[in-house]
Amino acid sequence: MKCIAAIFFLASTCVFGQSTLSFEEGAISPKADLSSVIWMEGHWRGEAFGGVVEEIWSPPLGGSMMFSFKHVVDGKVTFYELGHIREMNETLVFQLKHFGGDLRGWEEKDETVDAKLVKIDENRIYFDDFTFEQISDDEINIYVVIEEEGKSEQAKFNYKRVVK
Repeated sequence: MKCIAAIFFLASTCVFGQSTLSFEEGAISPKADLSSVIWMEGHWRGEAFGGVVEEIWSPPLGGSMMFSFKHVVDGKVTFYELGHIREMNETLVFQLKHFGGDLRGWEEKDETVDAKLVKIDENRIYFDDFTFEQISDDEINIYVVIEEEGKSEQAKFNYKRVVK
């Protein structure tokens, strides 16, 4: 995780304000299902960390929406993410794993980055330190809190729809 944090700190775009929320210990996630994030479905592309970023979100199936993420700099993949938003116990959970450009995992074999649902607004869904924001049918923002050596910084990814 330190590798990704270093990349985020070196190349992220800072966003100020409350674009993300943290899940408070002892809190309960609101009831939700995948209809709250169906607008994420599709192929998205933007620029971040000195390169091109791409996410592809599947339609809901089997109680989840899976995604793949790719970051490319100078024509080479620097890292991938694979994950999903899934329905669990009448709410949603966002889970992902990171991989280097060679598909070697960053997290331990059985570990994932897990984010509990905090809140849902009209055009935003807040998971613990991750926010998905619908700007329009063809534009989204994703905000991510990155922590490194006791410091927190928020990165913003702006994506435009590639394929509907």
